[in-house]
Amino acid sequence: MARGYSRDLRERLVQAVTSGRSVVEVARTMDVSMSSVHRYQRIVTAGGSLEPGHSPGGPRKIGPEAEAALRAQIAAAPDATLHEHCAHWAAAGHAAVSRSTMSRALHRLGLPL
Repeated sequence: MARGYSRDLRERLVQAVTSGRSVVEVARTMDVSMSSVHRYQRIVTAGGSLEPGHSPGGPRKIGPEAEAALRAQIAAAPDATLHEHCAHWAAAGHAAVSRSTMSRALHRLGLPL
C-alpha cells in the first residue's frame, strides 16, 4: 500500500516550483505526480500544513485485547481450518471476520494456520 510523501519532500516540491521551475520538471525530477505538486501548492497557498495525514483504515477486528481469546481458540482446535476458526470466533460472541483477517491475526501472533 502506498504511503504519503514526507513533509520534507512536500516542502522541497513547493520550494522548487516557487523558485521558478515548472511543475512538469519538478514532478519528473522528484518522481511524483503533477497532481501532487499542484495539491501541495494549493495547500500552502491556502495556509494549510504540509504535514502528512494518517493512513486510511480502521482498527484491527482482532486487536491486542483479543489475542488471549484467539490463542485459547487455536489451542482448543489446532486442526481447524480458517473458515472454521472464523465461525468459532463469531459463535464466541466476537465480531465476524473474514478468512483473510483471521489469517493475518494468526500470522501476527506467530500461530500456525
